[in-house]
Amino acid sequence: MSDPPFALVATKRLLVGLLSFLGGQLVNILVFLVDLVLFIVNLAIPDRRIGHVVPHGHPGAGGKWPAFVPPKQGDSRCSCPALNAMANHGILPHSGRNIKFKELSAVVRQTYNFAPTFCFFVPNYAANMLNRSYWTDSFDLADIDAHNCIEHDGSLVRVDAIEDPDQSKIAIPLVERVLRAGSGPNGDLTPADLSRLLGQRRVEAKKANGTFSLAFIHRFFGSSNASTLLTIFGGRLQDLRTFLTEERFPETWEPRIRHQMGLTMMEFNNTVLKVELGIREEVDGTLQAAGQERYGLGSKKAD
Repeated sequence: MSDPPFALVATKRLLVGLLSFLGGQLVNILVFLVDLVLFIVNLAIPDRRIGHVVPHGHPGAGGKWPAFVPPKQGDSRCSCPALNAMANHGILPHSGRNIKFKELSAVVRQTYNFAPTFCFFVPNYAANMLNRSYWTDSFDLADIDAHNCIEHDGSLVRVDAIEDPDQSKIAIPLVERVLRAGSGPNGDLTPADLSRLLGQRRVEAKKANGTFSLAFIHRFFGSSNASTLLTIFGGRLQDLRTFLTEERFPETWEPRIRHQMGLTMMEFNNTVLKVELGIREEVDGTLQAAGQERYGLGSKKAD
C-alpha cells in the first residue's frame, strides 16, 4: 500500500495545528472573561477575615504551616521561591518531583489565595511551554527553569543562567539588596522600589551577560514575579526576609490578599503594569547603553 500523498499529510498537519492554536486562544478568552466576573464579585462581597484566608483543613490554615524541611540531595527545586517554599513545607511533594499540573492549580490557590483563573492560566502556560498536557501530565520543579521559557535573564533574586545554570540557588546578595530597598512605611517595598530594582538588574545583567536576552513576555514575567511580593506578601519585609532567604513561610503568616475569589489576573496586572512601566532604564537609553558598553561601542569622551 502506497504512502498518502505529501500534500494530504501536510494539509492535515496544518489543520490540526490551526485547530489547536484556535482552541488555546478560545480557552484564554474564556479564562479572562471569567476572571473579569471574579474581579467584579470581589468588589461586591466582603473579604475573608484576618486569620481565615487559608481554607480550614488546608496546610497553613490559621497560620499553622507544616514543618519546614530544607531540600535534600536529589530533590528538585526551581527559580520560583513560592513553589520551593511549598515543597519545603510538604504542601507539594518534598522531592519536588512528579507534580501534576492540575493538582498544582488547587494547592497554589489554597496556599496563596490566587483566583482560580490565575491558578489555571499559569500552570497551563507552563505545560504548553514544556509541550505537555495540563490535564494529564506532570513535571519536576526544575523542569520549569528551561531557559527563556519562564525562567529569564535579569531576574530580581536569581543570577542569570549563564552565570549559574542551577536556578534553584538563592542569590543572597540580590535578595539582601531587595530587602534593603524598601521606601514605604516600616521600610516595606513599594511599586517604585521594585521598578528601580528591576531596572538596575536588567542593566547590570546586560553588561555582564554576553547572551543577555529579555523578550516582552520575560519582561512581563519579571514584573509579575516582583508584583507577587507586593500583593500576596503586601511588600512587608518582616515576612519577605524569611520567605526569600530561606524559602520558608514565616510563623502565623497568611496571604495579604483576603478577597473571597482570590487575587484575579485583572487586579494583579494593575500592579504589574505599575512596576513594569516604572522601569525608566527601558526608555531612557540606559539599557541600550549597557549593551554598547559590553561590546566596547560606547561613545568616548574627547581628551
